[in-house]
Amino acid sequence: MQEKYKHLKSPLANKIIAIGDEYLYFGGTAYLGIPQNEAFLKFYLKGLSLFGLNNGTSRSNNVQLGIYNEVEQYAAHKFGAAAALITSSGYLAAQLTVKNLANFGEVRYAPATHPALWHQNIPKVLGSFTIWAKNIVDEINNSEKENWVIISNSMNNLFPEIYDFTFIKLLNKKVLLIIDDSHGIGINNEGLGVFKTIPPCANVEVLVIASMAKALGVDAGIILGTTKRIHQLKLSHEFLGASPPAAAGLFAFMQAEKIYQNELEKLNQGMEIVNQALLKNDDWHFIDNFPVYLSKNAELSHQLAAKNVLVSSFAYPDKDGPKINRIVLSSWHNKTDIAYLIKAL
Repeated sequence: MQEKYKHLKSPLANKIIAIGDEYLYFGGTAYLGIPQNEAFLKFYLKGLSLFGLNNGTSRSNNVQLGIYNEVEQYAAHKFGAAAALITSSGYLAAQLTVKNLANFGEVRYAPATHPALWHQNIPKVLGSFTIWAKNIVDEINNSEKENWVIISNSMNNLFPEIYDFTFIKLLNKKVLLIIDDSHGIGINNEGLGVFKTIPPCANVEVLVIASMAKALGVDAGIILGTTKRIHQLKLSHEFLGASPPAAAGLFAFMQAEKIYQNELEKLNQGMEIVNQALLKNDDWHFIDNFPVYLSKNAELSHQLAAKNVLVSSFAYPDKDGPKINRIVLSSWHNKTDIAYLIKAL
């Protein structure tokens, strides 16, 4: 049955067609419905007319489109950072950051850190984030080493949890904190993501990296940080040698503030309905203000597929592990879609 859904001929949306059958779709990462947003598409098409289909030149080329510097300044201001760097993908943003900055100090990973942030070896860090945070404070503060690199997600989107970084106020060494906010940016903190929520500490420097392809709906990656650190990363081989993302998407991103606000409001309204429906159901795990609902029912995806509802159901990060069944809500789901889902549950 799973193979049926792997050869779609139309884009992902609230409804999809698989071999002639229509399904309500509650999966993916398009939390704000941007891939199907007509107003955003109009901005994107205008961007195409202004800047062309793509730009295969590197950022070190002697001829450059001005929009890349413009969008970096815009994004830095929007998300509360001193400076920003834009890449063609979140994966490149993560690898660029880790490869160039891992030598700052002793590296430690938080549990469930995304593979894009892995450097040389697979970090085998298990357990809860809260316990890990307590232990990392003890390790760093009791060590003779003065410089450290902590690498973490901003949240766990599979088993929904938003991480608390107030533990960094207890650290007494120099720390570079690298946070992947791919699933939080555009959603958490009223859409502004994690950067401005991190407690300022004189001995802790914060860098936030993210894919812009999820809530923000743009095929690009972003790094937020200090002016000095972003300048350093812009001198790296990975940045200078790589082609940038399509300018059209970045143009649309800069025009879309109202769209993002409106879609986040729609999403919040949808979450309120689902939250109330599942509030007293012990088969579900979810948190306020994030549109992912984890099911403890291993057969959920099959049961819902029989009712023409598709949910996120795959093994991750271990492809041979058990499937993780989740409902992913998007702003493109209307009240009728949500009512049908709740009834199907």
